[in-house]
Amino acid sequence: MSTRATDAAQPGHLYGVGVGPGDPSLITLRAARLVETADVVAYHRAAHRPSTARSIAAAHVREGAIEEPLVYPVTTGTTDHPGGYYGALADFYDECAERFAAHLDAGRSVVCLAEGDPLFYGSFMYVHDALRERYPTEVVPGITAMAAASAAVGTGLSRHEDTVTVLPGTLPVAELARRLADTDAAVIMKLGRTFDNVREALRQAGLLERAVYVERASREGERVLPVTQVDPETVPYMSIVVVPGRDVRADAAGRAVGDGSAAGAVAPTTTAAASPSGRTGTVHVVGLGPGPDRWLTPEASEVLARVDHVVGYAPYVARVPQREGLTRHASGNSVELDRGRLALDLAREGADVALVSGGDAGVFGMATALFESRETALTDDPGYADVPVEVVPGVTAAHAASALVGAVLGGDHALVNLSDNLKPWEVLAARLTALATNDISIALYNPRSRSRPDTLCAARDLLVEAVGSERVVVVARHVGRDEQSSWVTTLGELDVEAVDMGCLVVIGASTTQVTDDGRVWTPRSVG
Repeated sequence: MSTRATDAAQPGHLYGVGVGPGDPSLITLRAARLVETADVVAYHRAAHRPSTARSIAAAHVREGAIEEPLVYPVTTGTTDHPGGYYGALADFYDECAERFAAHLDAGRSVVCLAEGDPLFYGSFMYVHDALRERYPTEVVPGITAMAAASAAVGTGLSRHEDTVTVLPGTLPVAELARRLADTDAAVIMKLGRTFDNVREALRQAGLLERAVYVERASREGERVLPVTQVDPETVPYMSIVVVPGRDVRADAAGRAVGDGSAAGAVAPTTTAAASPSGRTGTVHVVGLGPGPDRWLTPEASEVLARVDHVVGYAPYVARVPQREGLTRHASGNSVELDRGRLALDLAREGADVALVSGGDAGVFGMATALFESRETALTDDPGYADVPVEVVPGVTAAHAASALVGAVLGGDHALVNLSDNLKPWEVLAARLTALATNDISIALYNPRSRSRPDTLCAARDLLVEAVGSERVVVVARHVGRDEQSSWVTTLGELDVEAVDMGCLVVIGASTTQVTDDGRVWTPRSVG
């Protein structure tokens, strides 16, 4: 339940009020008026020091206001609470909610002060969750510490289509490094004891020299200096690391400076310059398999462990562990040829590159896109023919799906991409009919998407007319992942609405059998 309050706080209302990052002059007019008229002023603080939020708002707290200091029971991960650190905090927030409720039930207005913004890593959120359905509430936004830190750095946090990622420093080093490598700009919060790990993650992501440390942003004693110059022993919890996005300017070769860490579209390229050393790198087109790390081949792992760059669709790049010396180029789902050109350009400049695909890179994957991109590039510069290309196979999604249910592709079979983006429906229809009428099992990739909701339905109706409604159909979703599932049906009973792009659909042959325990297999013999 929420209401819009007037300029004076109304009895029985709960307000979460952001007081900004530290400088009292950065409090909003709305926040100042609410603090000045509140019956109760509450604020969180550690046991060993006064509340920063209270000190920021001190000039606005009226004489006679009831004050509710909310003292954290624990400020690190060490506690004897049976539920651990988060269990102790959960009990504490329940206690805070009870104290607020007592005032609200008595008709008093309660203003809970929050440093920065109440809903941005703020303690008020948890009390708000408990009380917002019982009492009229309002959240008054405040200038975040992130904004103040970015202003203190003063170089610009993000430009154009840059992606900005806000990360807690408490993440494991490998995960923090991966996320840093996959974004254009970043803000890292919750430092203190985590600072050494944060610095190591920045180093592994190749961003250490770009990172700037900000302490006490907008307050007296503000410090701004390169992360490389910070003494870890002096870092408070509430300090921040800012990794600004690069000032994107075209270099002499026409490539954007700093496009290596971008998580958006692949930067446009022109003809790449030859490597100053005379060395030409290799483009390795790597199949990552359908999902789990255990299905990644040893050869693929070895390649990924030594290349200089990894290029690919963002979810696939995210599957490659970040490490020192690796630059990541993640992009959207519809720029395959641009990805191929970028990989070729990087190799011409002397780098070894992994161009990654899900499943097998040679099955509806990046291998074909790379060769197509190279043919186009050759019209600009014959030198692209000198770039070595190696394709590293991976486990295919179709065969993983077949294994999940048994051996539905145990006989002759075909793999068909049901997307009609690159071929017309008439071609698809002719191929599907020819395969089914010649009794060949068919695995359908990309069966149904939001932009193509009707293609699978049309394919089902076509095949029912061609071979009847009793052909066995297997639908496998998210094969190899934690949420994997599958079900067995027939062409006539196939529920198209239950299929999405996370699925692979297999249409069996006339000989495909389903065992009593639900296993599906197709004999190798005919007749």
